[in-house]
Amino acid sequence: MMSSENSVRVWLVERTYSDDEQNLIILVYATPDGTQYFRKERALTSFTDTRDTTAALDVDPDNLGSVNETELREQYATEATRMADEHDPDDPI
Repeated sequence: MMSSENSVRVWLVERTYSDDEQNLIILVYATPDGTQYFRKERALTSFTDTRDTTAALDVDPDNLGSVNETELREQYATEATRMADEHDPDDPI
């Protein structure tokens, strides 16, 4: 999973289960500086659902949101950096 000049590598920083809808996992990936994020929602269709969640994704810059809160930006930067240091991008998490 290589970044290209047309994509931005983001690292998994948060995984939560939605309170609003059943069987929905919300994955948040962020840039290593914590300033941008990518949110991905995944429905769990069954207990045998074997789609891996990887440590990183390469996404189109147009699909990134801005992290405006300083505390959240620092949290995302810390976690994204830790993930990048400890995992290869394609590692299942």
